[in-house]
Amino acid sequence: MPPQRLLSDPRALIAIAAAAGPSLLAYNLSPSPTYLNQALAFALWAGFVMVSLPARPGRGPWAVWVALAVLAAAALWSWGPGALPASLALSALGTLFAAAVLLAGGAGARARPDAEALFIAFCWAWVIAGVLNIAVALVQVFWPGLPDGSWLAASGIPGRAVGNLRQPNHLSSLLLWHCIAVVALLELGRLKRGAAGMLLAAAVFAVVLTASRTGVVSVLVLALWGLLDRRLSRPARLLLLATPLAYLLSWLAMAQWAALTQHAFGGAQRLAESDISSSRVAIWRDTLALIAQQPWAGVGFGEFNLAWTLTPLPQRPVAFFDHTHNLPLQLAVELGLPLAALVMGLLLWALWRGLRLAWAAPAGLGVAQRSAMLMVLMIGLHSLVEYPLWYGYFLLPAAWAWGFALQPAPQSAAQPRAAEPSPPPSHAVGAVALLVAVGAALSVLDYLRVATIFAATPGAPPLEQRIAEGQRSVFFAHHADYAAVTSGPSRPEEARAFDRVTHYLLDTRLMMAWAQSLAARGELDAARHVAARLREFRKADAAEFFAPCEPGGGGGAAAAASGVSAAGTAASAATPLPAGRPFQCEAPARALGWREFAASGF
Repeated sequence: MPPQRLLSDPRALIAIAAAAGPSLLAYNLSPSPTYLNQALAFALWAGFVMVSLPARPGRGPWAVWVALAVLAAAALWSWGPGALPASLALSALGTLFAAAVLLAGGAGARARPDAEALFIAFCWAWVIAGVLNIAVALVQVFWPGLPDGSWLAASGIPGRAVGNLRQPNHLSSLLLWHCIAVVALLELGRLKRGAAGMLLAAAVFAVVLTASRTGVVSVLVLALWGLLDRRLSRPARLLLLATPLAYLLSWLAMAQWAALTQHAFGGAQRLAESDISSSRVAIWRDTLALIAQQPWAGVGFGEFNLAWTLTPLPQRPVAFFDHTHNLPLQLAVELGLPLAALVMGLLLWALWRGLRLAWAAPAGLGVAQRSAMLMVLMIGLHSLVEYPLWYGYFLLPAAWAWGFALQPAPQSAAQPRAAEPSPPPSHAVGAVALLVAVGAALSVLDYLRVATIFAATPGAPPLEQRIAEGQRSVFFAHHADYAAVTSGPSRPEEARAFDRVTHYLLDTRLMMAWAQSLAARGELDAARHVAARLREFRKADAAEFFAPCEPGGGGGAAAAASGVSAAGTAASAATPLPAGRPFQCEAPARALGWREFAASGF
């Protein structure tokens, strides 16, 4: 469709909203800085499926559907026989269901007679989203005093663009999807060479502003596409081959600008970092150790953080990780090697199948399918060092693009017949897409039940009442549990709250509170184990907790009480500990495994 028709096509309008809206939403509510962005993505991408009225998708994406079903079964097993809290399991199941729906939507869109027009709308969405995010990036780097935090996010990293998603890697991935969409529209005759060249150059410059290492590699992938895909036109190939040069020139220009103006350039700071992997090598090493300990069944879906944090690892990185930052390793450590091999085998087969179909498709649809597969490959590459597919605003459009690429051409397209009727729209796909959209809206209401805990408004109920209401949340009760065990006063259900919240993300405050609660209940070995694991992180905000253990730090009951105060809970203050050194200064008398904690034994 030509650009002037975008505003008159509801499919294009909702696609633009779905691509741009979540990435531009700067407003957020604690405790999750991205949940509103993700909920918006769920609702709008489901809306795109509904307005595009896909045909019956057939069996094209079957391998990815099976992979998603295996993951859903693993989540159910981790929830039912396992110890994963209901809120975390239901969140994962809802996300997997939405991905399956978008996969069907993409495959159904490819089965329609106007499949090319639908993909063009999809591409325009990413081009416009990219342009708007380039503007945000420029403001964050060159006019850092302008962002107000609500409409335009301020960068928390001097000299680097982070977008309104506040993550430079996410901004980089979005801009690279923008680049792929620009090339697709150029090849499909919807963009002129000059416009395409300017859009690509601007996006590559903005990738430099993010200083994302995956961005550098992804720019090289764009050049590789131009080198290998001989079905692209000469102008498109030349533009793609020029992207590394554009990146280098942009980098040199920014370095010179920073030197002349005395402004910070995030890229130069990244080059100066001693740990170029940002602790990824360390977390991968620890993950391999966990896999070696539990190779067959893994630690359980969603249980990586708990298993990793509570396993003795003296050389662990100092940051708290809830993900391995590598998709194959994440599957292997949580599902075990057999199931991980099955899921990865299905996904790799689907990648191969998608590429094969894309290269076999004729003319414009071939461009569309190859571009869709490049989007999937690009986010897959990012998934080897990050976890973008854990965010709805990447997962859902990636699923749609993959479904589009995996759907074989209809028989009528290969052998056109004058009397061939158009395939009827799939009302089943539309119905489940509506279910996803409604679920996204209801999840926001559910989220507000816990958001009020962390940002009380005038006239709000007392904190204890807000926490109790939040603990009844379907998808976010673990956030309310966190508040319950770290906010100060003890509660009758404290032990049960620890059983749930510790499966989400263990941090300094939570581990101190947990250790104190265990000690107060007489579980001194468990308390010492948690404290010993916290000590391995070498966190400055735990210094007061461990101060009694230092020479001259004191001991006995007074020191124990000091530890209670540092943890921020009063539960253990009412229960005196045995005389002597505080529990956090002693090693456990017996070795404990992380599963003893996961099984609600403490």
